[in-house]
Amino acid sequence: MIFRVLFFVFVYFPFLLVFVPMQFVWSRLPIPGWHWIPRMFHTLGAIFLGLKITVLGTPAHGKPTLVVSNHISWTDIVAIGSVADITFVAKKEVAKWFFVGFMSSLQRSVYVDRNRRTDARRTTSEMAKRMAAGEAVLLFAEGQSDIGTHVLPFRSALVGAAQHAMEEAGAREVLIQPLTVAYPRLQGLPVGRTDRNLIAWIKGKSVGENIREILTGGVKDVTIAFGEPKVLAHGADRKKVTKDAEVEVRRMLVALNRGEQLPVLVRD
Repeated sequence: MIFRVLFFVFVYFPFLLVFVPMQFVWSRLPIPGWHWIPRMFHTLGAIFLGLKITVLGTPAHGKPTLVVSNHISWTDIVAIGSVADITFVAKKEVAKWFFVGFMSSLQRSVYVDRNRRTDARRTTSEMAKRMAAGEAVLLFAEGQSDIGTHVLPFRSALVGAAQHAMEEAGAREVLIQPLTVAYPRLQGLPVGRTDRNLIAWIKGKSVGENIREILTGGVKDVTIAFGEPKVLAHGADRKKVTKDAEVEVRRMLVALNRGEQLPVLVRD
């Protein structure tokens, strides 16, 4: 804990003072390269939170890409953001959270109102615009977080809507890349079911309690596994494509939780 306090005071906080104003301006200008500050922000955040990150596979590059992932904790965002230049899709409530909302906006997150079906078109249009510009957009496809022992059914609505939006934008195909987040070890030991409550943000636990447990907890091993991208071509069955991605994420999560190797995933 002493290390984290010193790290925050002498490294993390000075970084925020210098680079947050720079990112505020940069993210609003139509120029490339703005990703490196959020990437560094998440990298330092991972150190501060005690996340030891292992990356398997490689993020897709060069084509419009929608990354679909499972979701365990808010620390997923820090871990993923530290290893990939990516735009997150977040629920609209996040934009109103103190500090978190401001930092999320600096990363140009796309917000979705889950309580308004009519908001889906605006969200998918924004997602399509980002992907058409060459950005990768990440969707936590379960629609909520879970404790990390299994994967909830993926929702295909935004995937299908993104497909249509991309077609309207003139793109012939979109890549769908499954991504798995796993927390296999805590303080070097395999994570049991009860230990997962110290990582995941479960119902019945306040934000403050979860943050306190993360900050006072030990080193958390996080594995970020990028699966093989699948093409979501014109006329493709978006439900099948979404289901295939769900099955792949579940397969990787089970293997990682068991400590098994994923030899097909190679980091470039």
